Amino acid sequence: MNLVAAALTQKTDHAKSRGVELKLAHSPDSDDAFMFYALATRKIRTGSIAFTHVLEDIESLNQKAREAKYDITALSAHAYAYLADRYILLPSGASFGDRYGPVVVSRTPLGADALCGKRVAVPGKMTTAFLVLKLYEPTVEPVFTPFDQILDRVAKGETDAGVLIHEGQLTYSQAGLLKVLDLGEWWHQETSLPLPLGVNAIRRSLDRRVIRSVAKLLKESIQYALDHREEALAYAQQFAREADPADAERFVAMYVNEWTLDYGDRGRRAVQTLFDRAFTKGLLPTQVKAEFVE
Repeated sequence: MNLVAAALTQKTDHAKSRGVELKLAHSPDSDDAFMFYALATRKIRTGSIAFTHVLEDIESLNQKAREAKYDITALSAHAYAYLADRYILLPSGASFGDRYGPVVVSRTPLGADALCGKRVAVPGKMTTAFLVLKLYEPTVEPVFTPFDQILDRVAKGETDAGVLIHEGQLTYSQAGLLKVLDLGEWWHQETSLPLPLGVNAIRRSLDRRVIRSVAKLLKESIQYALDHREEALAYAQQFAREADPADAERFVAMYVNEWTLDYGDRGRRAVQTLFDRAFTKGLLPTQVKAEFVE
């Protein structure tokens, strides 16, 4: 193809997708803020695609995705199992725990084998933290609690234990709580795989060219943050709630890792293994195949 023909093709392709406006929803957490820094602050060019950023807690996003409210959305891996007919997984932007993950804590010493029948505060029915807890101990009595209230609820003795996500995984000892179990560590012992916690997905009904462009832009945003770590961390720390800068930086380092840029074969296998094990244990109503934008 000569240069004139190439230029005309590019112009035509641009015209076809001109003026695309997409709602992009993610959680107000430091790891998500780090990933989306370049897109949110327009550090990279997005061509004809304009993004409107929406910030909501992950369980709200899980619930709203049932109505396909947002074009692109962060989700719990667990929630995606119920949404695979409406959304397809983007190949970048996942949060994996490599031998670590949501932490089960209690006010008084409690053995990991003593959770049977216990009342446990969990951050939402569709969170991956809850799914993995049920895989570990199916008899727990869940007490669904906003994630940022779980520390307090356990400290007051209102539940026997609680499952912490986000920065609470690093700060629970400051509230005088004790670790019962690290679910990511248990998952690795069971599967030798990282634990997929959060994913990013895009509506299947969008134009295929737009879907591929979004996948490319998200990967570019993550790579930009990794290449400009200090400025991206400074931006992300404003979303770290009560965590100090050191904890926020550590949290981002934990959950923005090699699988965030691209799942790779091992990451994809981890997602499918989660769905397969949950279905086998009766925790998912149907067998789910994890599908990715290629």
